Amino acid sequence: MERLEELDPEIMELIRAEHTRQNSTLELIASENHVSIPVLKSLGSVLTDKYAEGYPSRRWYCGCCEVDKIEQLAIDRAKKLFGAEHANVQPHSGTTANTAVYLAALKPGDKIMGMELSHGGHLSHGMNLNISGILYETASYGVDRETEMLDMDKIRQQVLKEKPDMLVVGASAYPRKIDFDAFGSIAREAGCLLLADIAHIAGIVAAGLHPSPAAADFITTTNHKTLRGPRGGIILCHKQWEKKIDTAIFPGIQGGPLMHSIAAKAVSFLEALQPEFRDYIQAVLDNAKVMARRLMEKGWRLVSGGTENHLMLVDMKSRLPEVTGEIAADWLQRANIICNKNVIPFDSGGPLKPSGLRLGTPAITTRGLDTRESEELADMIDKVLMSRGNESTISQVKENVVALCEQHPVPNHNLEEDWNPVPSL
Repeated sequence: MERLEELDPEIMELIRAEHTRQNSTLELIASENHVSIPVLKSLGSVLTDKYAEGYPSRRWYCGCCEVDKIEQLAIDRAKKLFGAEHANVQPHSGTTANTAVYLAALKPGDKIMGMELSHGGHLSHGMNLNISGILYETASYGVDRETEMLDMDKIRQQVLKEKPDMLVVGASAYPRKIDFDAFGSIAREAGCLLLADIAHIAGIVAAGLHPSPAAADFITTTNHKTLRGPRGGIILCHKQWEKKIDTAIFPGIQGGPLMHSIAAKAVSFLEALQPEFRDYIQAVLDNAKVMARRLMEKGWRLVSGGTENHLMLVDMKSRLPEVTGEIAADWLQRANIICNKNVIPFDSGGPLKPSGLRLGTPAITTRGLDTRESEELADMIDKVLMSRGNESTISQVKENVVALCEQHPVPNHNLEEDWNPVPSL
């Protein structure tokens, strides 16, 4: 029973279906991307068999001589990529990485202050149902009502008033550059620690196309967004925090690391260290800027008036006040354009009926779409939305999307047969 289709035809059929879905749709979810063949090979390797509790040369189990070398490669490459003194590559996710930082540097009941979730922050920065909001006292800052951007003078005043033990900076839906140096100055003045969560912009930072978060005491990120690696997280910190961070991950909140994922992280770090990666990130930014400009030319209002990174937020109320982000995302999905509903700052609809659409360009850029095609895609989005879900219009746009997909197949689906999870395709 060596072949998956013989052992488990149900799972095989679902993998085939996902393979088809990915190849025939355009992915505009800002937190998703397509990994390379080398990354995919590492994930599907025998490394998944090896238990390796502990750290290189300090394992609980025997037989870790090879995975020790793999993890050390991942650590060294992460440090080189981001210019860090220490890197922990074991976190299973970005939220895990953030939780480990809190565990290492804070006591339960200490105060953390992060960006308001409804203004573009992340649930692991103090949301009341997340562990960060359960174990710690929380406060938040947000964007300015007029500009919908971070106002550093106002944030400084808020931080000095709240006196948090840790200031968290980072976002999952903020389309502008973040001034990490300004946050560093505020944290020093307030006498608190600074955590920079760069999960969305890690690839942009690594490419040198976004201001550095070096002012932070801790940096966390995921691997699978603009960094274009496998799912998982990383923690970067100064040498003085090395022992506490490593202890917080293991044995603090995790047992055995996922060695196949760590190998894939190492591969993605090596890819990001190549000169071509900067070209890719520049193309991501160019595609986002063109798409944003085109949507605004069509009459759509974008949060903050545009984008300076890989994502944008469309305010549905600007042209279709009766249409929620959820309805709009469903219309687009039926046209094979995949995005997500999103709350926008000061959203009257709230989290249950958000007024925004979040669009991002990392995945379509990986597939090779250029600025001309990104502009065409913006036109298709506008056409579907302004048709108010008209089936004929959706069908026509879907045909155009599928044709575009055929011109730009997902790179990691061109695998040789030995590695191909869908060998007959």
